[in-house]
Amino acid sequence: MGMEQNNQMTEKISFEDFKSEILNDYRLACMSREASLLGRKEVLTGKAKFGIFGDGKEVAQIAMSKVFQDGDFRSGYYRDQTFMFASGMSNVQSFFAQLYANPDVIEEPSSAGRQMNGHYGTRFLDENGNWKNLKNSKNSSSDISPTAGQMVRGLGLAFASKLYRNQPALRQSTEFSENGNEVCFVTIGDASTSEGLFWETVNAATVLQVPLEIFCWDDGYGISVPRKFQTGKNSISDALAGFQHDDESGGLEIYKVKGWDYPSLCETFKRGIEKVRETHIPALFHVQEITQPQGHSTSGSHERYKSKERLEWEKEMDCIKKMKEFIIENAIAESAELAVIEEACKQEVQDAKKTAWTNFLTPIQMQIAGAAHLFNELIAEGNPQSETIRSITQQLQAIREPLRRDVMKSLARVLQYATGSTASHNLQQFYQQLKDDAHEKYSSVLHSVSPKSVANVQEVKPIYDAVPVQLNGFEILNKFFDHTLTTNPLVFAFGEDVGNIGDVNQGFAGLQQKHGKWRVFDTGIREASIMGQGIGMAMRGLRPIAEIQYLDYLLYGLQPLVMMWLLCSIEPKAGKNAP
Repeated sequence: MGMEQNNQMTEKISFEDFKSEILNDYRLACMSREASLLGRKEVLTGKAKFGIFGDGKEVAQIAMSKVFQDGDFRSGYYRDQTFMFASGMSNVQSFFAQLYANPDVIEEPSSAGRQMNGHYGTRFLDENGNWKNLKNSKNSSSDISPTAGQMVRGLGLAFASKLYRNQPALRQSTEFSENGNEVCFVTIGDASTSEGLFWETVNAATVLQVPLEIFCWDDGYGISVPRKFQTGKNSISDALAGFQHDDESGGLEIYKVKGWDYPSLCETFKRGIEKVRETHIPALFHVQEITQPQGHSTSGSHERYKSKERLEWEKEMDCIKKMKEFIIENAIAESAELAVIEEACKQEVQDAKKTAWTNFLTPIQMQIAGAAHLFNELIAEGNPQSETIRSITQQLQAIREPLRRDVMKSLARVLQYATGSTASHNLQQFYQQLKDDAHEKYSSVLHSVSPKSVANVQEVKPIYDAVPVQLNGFEILNKFFDHTLTTNPLVFAFGEDVGNIGDVNQGFAGLQQKHGKWRVFDTGIREASIMGQGIGMAMRGLRPIAEIQYLDYLLYGLQPLVMMWLLCSIEPKAGKNAP
């Protein structure tokens, strides 16, 4: 083979690989859009109760997923479905299982139906409470509904990388980090940047210089309220211009890119994330001209507040439409080939939806069959209320899309007519069995049930000297903190005035000097992000001591703490086959 032929072959292979990647990205975008469209229909037909989707952000999130690596963390919000699909942390069938609130942790691994749709998360612990190897997996903290709440925990997830890079004693923790190369992706809607948690986190990230990437999806509205009423200068990147990084005073890098510009998104994210990963300089990606084809959620229609001109503009600037134009204009594929992909995606999503619905419905249908069988036993015994029981049975069996509550309601009604017969006893047992099953699905694991649960910690009885030494309370705390910092390299203490002066109440007096500025350090006056910083650090295997000076100051830190408690309360029990 001559040199010219070899070069032609190399160019052909390179183009085929290039084409394959782009068409796969287009397929992912179409698949996610179809999931959004069908998801809305499932809500409007009554199969699901509420829906909020990520349509309009598909192309940007696919570009984002290309630079998300094993070991990285996501701290996002409820419009990230395309990113979750593209990164392999979720799939379309699980998307619909969550929409239906399937309580099976295998079907809906994010929360076993306990969270609203669009709320994702991956497991950091195995069924025994032991850490998984987070360095070798893509990771997502569990989403929360309060807008911008994801910001503060993202700060802690990113700060952990800084500690893993700069603390030699942590290098033995190989399941958590590879020299602090991991970055944290935080996603947020433009309107939510009005929240104080956003500004507090941005400020702290620039002070700490941590590998935090903020992807701001700007569709011009916060539900119905236009951006000009939300954001100073009508642009979050312009409002943050004073934070722009320079070598002398630090800051964060700010990038602007259009949400429909596929090649620019890929290039900008690649260039920006590579710098964050290497330098730990935080970054904001202001993704502009995002559209919202179906409006904010299933609670209303955006035709109520958007002009006809705006709606027409959104159709023209739809990211999937623009990506299709890019592919055709650059002779990557023809319209007919893309049409085949589009139709295949529709069928694939339809199949996933049907499977998710069948898997949700089948256990309920089995409960109905079991209840009907027991109802008929009562009738066969000659129960005096047989006609009423038969009517209840027929009503239950006639429900096209039954819920578990329909079964329980019917059982409760029939039990009123049950006497002390064998059939009545069997029916009562079945009712209790379903109640126990419902408790396991919806009310269990409100606290840890693993062997590592605090409830399993053995009490250590105090031992008193014959002539005990009298110490002030702060001195006792100081000795405890000193001992803990000495014996456990995973422990870090921080808060307002904790470092240099050892806390205003002297609980950490002299400990920064003894253990170093990385182990005991000061923060700004930012209680919410102090709590979030601690939560994020703990999610990555560290043992933070996040100090708030006084109880009154804790009020600002309650939101991240409360949301962390709620997430722990909805963590489903994972069986041996759970992801």
